[in-house]
Amino acid sequence: MYEQLKLENQICFPFYAASRLIIRAYQKDLDTLGITYPQYLVLMVLWEEENLSVIKIGEKLILNTNTITPLLKRMEQQGLIIRSPSSKDQRKMMIGLSEKGKAMQKEAAQIPYNLLKRLHIDQDEEKIEELKRLKYQIKDLMELLKTEGQVQP
Repeated sequence: MYEQLKLENQICFPFYAASRLIIRAYQKDLDTLGITYPQYLVLMVLWEEENLSVIKIGEKLILNTNTITPLLKRMEQQGLIIRSPSSKDQRKMMIGLSEKGKAMQKEAAQIPYNLLKRLHIDQDEEKIEELKRLKYQIKDLMELLKTEGQVQP
């Protein structure tokens, strides 16, 4: 067997596993809101900056248009967002928050704190800062690969 093909030797697997476990840890709070993790991500983007194009949301979330469009359609059916053609270019769809989507922000603001409590690090500032540093190191590394054309958005 090739050593480089063992799961334990893959740099990507711990990130994949951590991502899956974090999403699972969020699930209880997301179920309370009646949304999925990808929907939560879209809402966070729109809470930061409302009325964005589908393309801009996809860029921020590193998702292709063919992935994000069905997600946005479901969110519109749930009454979380409003999709409308751009006033500048009718071919572009703009996404804004509905009143229901806006109202969710207050309750959703507790989700990150709840996760930290479940991880038993809500009071450990040093551990939180360490996780933030690691997160940005990984992000910077992936951005470097992206700029070198080795990672496609």
